[in-house]
Amino acid sequence: MQASLPVQLAAFGGALRERGVPVVLSDEADALAALPLIDIFDRAEFKRALRVSLKIRRRDTEAFDVLFERFWSASPREAAVSRAARDRRVPHASSRKSAGALGGSGAQGRNEREIASGDAPAWSPEALLRRKSFEDCAPDDLAAMEKLLARLAERIATRPSRRLVPARGRGIMDPRRSFRAAVSTDGEFLKLARRRRAVEKPRLVALCDTSGSMDPHTRFLLSFLLAVKKVARRTEIFAFNTALTRLTPWLSPGRIAHTLESLSAGVPDWSGGTRIGECLSAFVDVYLDMTVDGRTVVLVLSDGLDRGDTHALVGAMRAIRSKARKVLWLNPLLSDARYEPTARGMAAALPYVDLLLPAHNLESLERVLPMLTA
Repeated sequence: MQASLPVQLAAFGGALRERGVPVVLSDEADALAALPLIDIFDRAEFKRALRVSLKIRRRDTEAFDVLFERFWSASPREAAVSRAARDRRVPHASSRKSAGALGGSGAQGRNEREIASGDAPAWSPEALLRRKSFEDCAPDDLAAMEKLLARLAERIATRPSRRLVPARGRGIMDPRRSFRAAVSTDGEFLKLARRRRAVEKPRLVALCDTSGSMDPHTRFLLSFLLAVKKVARRTEIFAFNTALTRLTPWLSPGRIAHTLESLSAGVPDWSGGTRIGECLSAFVDVYLDMTVDGRTVVLVLSDGLDRGDTHALVGAMRAIRSKARKVLWLNPLLSDARYEPTARGMAAALPYVDLLLPAHNLESLERVLPMLTA
């Protein structure tokens, strides 16, 4: 049986109380209110949010961990099922109410025991949107995706890097700086120097194919890039089809849909043909030196269907790869398991690409994010 999230959370609170953990109804309400503010598809983040909002004390941590594994045993991805499937498995709310009235507390107890047996909550509305192919999305879906895109992009703004930097207050002790400071105090360690992991925002250059073959995906991929730019300021975005256009000056902090309308109206040959080689060569000639260095990740978003000169594409990709830290190619066609990168453009570019990745829905874009700072 598939329980709704509020019902599952209420049953979880009841089970905690049975174990002697002092969780009250206001704590459950706080937990429910906190969930829209986090990424509930991240199981670790979801667990932390419950522990904080339910005000779990240290001595109750073990009981909380045991019950969390029982109630939320499936990962958020496994737990996210379609609404249709949930409707087939869960009785309508009015049916549950009627069953409770006929069966009394016994029916309610059986219902709670079934929920406590480890059934996972249904996060289906967001799960469906995240897994929905861009080809199947309607223009209205873009507005619903904006919040999810912003939440995805926020991860790279808060993702700690491997690099340690000096820190005040809490952090890992820095022996070298601590000894150096102690020299001025006759060897007395009056204060320990500390370090912590820096939050390293990526340097990105994105080259997005806006030709006709990419039309079902372009708006959503540009929406993703716009959301990333809001949190990673050092991001340059270009569009290419039969010519290269620098989009960065066009971008505004307003709603994504409005920005995309301006772009589609102002970029030459939007949804037209494509000459990837000539466009990337133009990027190399004009913008490469000023936008790409050894810390820059270059993203190419294209299906690789090139009508132009592949020799120009090889030369441009070789030049980009020689300067960039990493080159990622996002190709919507990779969603098809039968796809092979044999198209002229894709085959020519592949030797200079570090990773060839799918980009057909939000879930695939989510997997790209850690690679922008790794």
